[in-house]
Amino acid sequence: MPKVEPFEEHADRYEEWFEQNEYAYESELAALRRLLPSSGYGVEIGVGSGRFAAPLDVEVGVDPSGAMLAYASERGIDAVEGVAEALPLKDDAFDVALIVTTICFVDDIPETLAEADRVLGPDGTLVVGFIDKDSQLGRVYQEMQDENPFYRDAVFVSTDELVDELETAGFTDFEFAQTIYDELPEIDEREPVRSGYGDGSFVVIGASR
Repeated sequence: MPKVEPFEEHADRYEEWFEQNEYAYESELAALRRLLPSSGYGVEIGVGSGRFAAPLDVEVGVDPSGAMLAYASERGIDAVEGVAEALPLKDDAFDVALIVTTICFVDDIPETLAEADRVLGPDGTLVVGFIDKDSQLGRVYQEMQDENPFYRDAVFVSTDELVDELETAGFTDFEFAQTIYDELPEIDEREPVRSGYGDGSFVVIGASR
């Protein structure tokens, strides 16, 4: 079952994170822009409140939470209710599929990636942004899982584990970007975006079909 309840009950708290962590949020957006194609019709799988789709000009967003989709709609996103493992979207409909801070919440990563592949056109690009479980922030989130309603049921993955899943799903031509090197309370300006992974807590993987 999709992990919807925390996002339905704590939508305002979810929104507050972006206000309280402005520079971390801007750093994540910058890392995503590094690998996101500059044009093309896009969908965000697990769009949440549209905090990423809207500034990145991604037109469509899918999410199982009605509370989150209400925010996304207000931000101009074509909001569609659905789950990552069974997207209510046509085959080959998009040039770009975006998955940000969502992969740890899905019930089935292989099925999620298979669905992303299905809705992407022949030359489509998949961009996945996530907190690496082996990073500084990843370890903090895992330690506080019992105290955080959003991450209580999350299953974090490492970059290497996700690359293995992407390869199994048939994706190729991987590119990597990373950011967020300090603890969140210490970030008082936008963090640099660097290629590769292993140093930054927030990792972005770009891949082709």
